[in-house]
Amino acid sequence: MRMNKLMRLLVFFDLPVKTKLQRKTATQFRNFLLKDGYHMIQYSLYARTCNGTDAVEKHKKRLYTSLPDNGSVRLLVITEKQYSGIEILVGNLVQADSALEYEQLMLF
Repeated sequence: MRMNKLMRLLVFFDLPVKTKLQRKTATQFRNFLLKDGYHMIQYSLYARTCNGTDAVEKHKKRLYTSLPDNGSVRLLVITEKQYSGIEILVGNLVQADSALEYEQLMLF
């Protein structure tokens, strides 16, 4: 039996927010990310843990179907080991910046 590798999806985005409609669209996109299991790393950077490549593909498809019409959205898939190498380089470390342990995955 092959073990699935924990992967991390990183979504970076820059969406226009000058008009009321643009702000609404940006908020809907952020809400989609939160409802789909992403958590905010910093403003406009969200991450989600996936258990293997099948889960990565499933969440990539969900992301593609929820993209806003305007703006820039980028996706980076990395292993959990690569993600664990993140260093905070500026400012004082606060509790919210502490390294996250593995998140609880629900398998059905």
